Amino acid sequence: MDYCETAAEKLPMREFDVAIVGGGTAGVVAAIAAARQGARTALIEAKGYVGGLVVEGGTALHSFYNLWKAFPGVEKRQVIKGIPQEIVDRLAAAGGTSGHAEMQKGYDYDSVCTAVDTEVYKLVAAEMLEEAGVQVCLNTFLTGTMTDGAWIEGLIAGSHAGREAIRASAFVDCTGYGDLAAHAGADYVEPNDYPVANSIGVGGVDVEGYHRFLESHDAVQHYCEGMRNGQEGQIVRLQARPGNLPPEFNEEMRKIGMASVITTTRDDYFMFLKLNYKMPASPTDRDEAAKAELELRKRQAKAIELLRKWVPGCEKAFIARTSPSLCIRRGRLITCDYDISLADVLEGRHFEDDVMAYGFHDSAPRLQIKDGGTYGIPYKSLRPVGVDNLLVAGMLITADHDAHMSTRNTVSCMAQGQAVGTAAALCAAQSCGTRDLVYADLRAALEEGGVYFE
Repeated sequence: MDYCETAAEKLPMREFDVAIVGGGTAGVVAAIAAARQGARTALIEAKGYVGGLVVEGGTALHSFYNLWKAFPGVEKRQVIKGIPQEIVDRLAAAGGTSGHAEMQKGYDYDSVCTAVDTEVYKLVAAEMLEEAGVQVCLNTFLTGTMTDGAWIEGLIAGSHAGREAIRASAFVDCTGYGDLAAHAGADYVEPNDYPVANSIGVGGVDVEGYHRFLESHDAVQHYCEGMRNGQEGQIVRLQARPGNLPPEFNEEMRKIGMASVITTTRDDYFMFLKLNYKMPASPTDRDEAAKAELELRKRQAKAIELLRKWVPGCEKAFIARTSPSLCIRRGRLITCDYDISLADVLEGRHFEDDVMAYGFHDSAPRLQIKDGGTYGIPYKSLRPVGVDNLLVAGMLITADHDAHMSTRNTVSCMAQGQAVGTAAALCAAQSCGTRDLVYADLRAALEEGGVYFE
């Protein structure tokens, strides 16, 4: 590869206490949390809206509760509260969620389904950021950092207005790709251990018709009723048992990586239908990512053809929404002060510096947290090695693939966001690095913010 040198620039500069890059699942909550602590907070987001994978690729919010239904006698406990629950409350008021609907089938995977309306979520998240006083910079890209040894002095951001410098005391990487951490010199690897995905919203469908189709083949694996179009007791989640579907249909689904799960909060609409594709390289590879984008667009069209052909009531199905870009499950894995192990997750271990508790595993029922309990995510697992004023949250942590299958999920990322946003604001207020923050101060602030630790 050839290289060129560019002339030094004199850039306009803005100053904040906390700068967060990535306005997705974790970043929205991080920014709200930081601003509520009194920090002057900037949120840098490359797209024209906030919400991330919650509104682009997830099938529901997993999960606010422990897996109590799979373990008779275990107490039902909501383990994620705080700002994530505030978001659900706001969604409910706007008619944008199924609520925490209990699963009737598939409760050995998750005890509840919290489906969301993608467009309502975007608006609710934006309004909450505005109310908190966050400076939201949409359509703005991170292009570099200014560092002094292990300390980030500022970042360089680009938009249609040009490039600018943003200085802050504390920084948070919620990009999913680990872009800020990589620019700042943190250690990382790129495991490329997941397929990427794209999801579509499908209109012109019969939700009950899909259920009848699955029932006719004894193929209902997940079933959940909740709030849909303002009415309780409606189907909001269905997942097929692929082995029971007609062989030709099942094989065609397999070829295009089509998942058999749908969630919805609307009549005549599948909110999420997911297509998977395994890239030959990390999703940070620009050229391979471009090929994946095109391949998944082709698969979307094939998925609609399959629904029209096989599922009664879906003869007029059409694509009503698509993910605007690749949905990833992991980009860079950032090396942090502690790496959460699979044993930590499955044994339900807690730590002396927990910032949250979590009780869901995406590989359940194959892998379940012991006795339907919870494990803790420690503060040290969110601190990148080699950078003193940076925190990370979301899919950037946890090396072990099976452990990551828990920590990367949406509600875990939201709660991690509240933890790092709160911590970053405290660090800025105390003019200290992330390792110098007194845990008791962080714990007290999180408890005041409604965080649950058991």
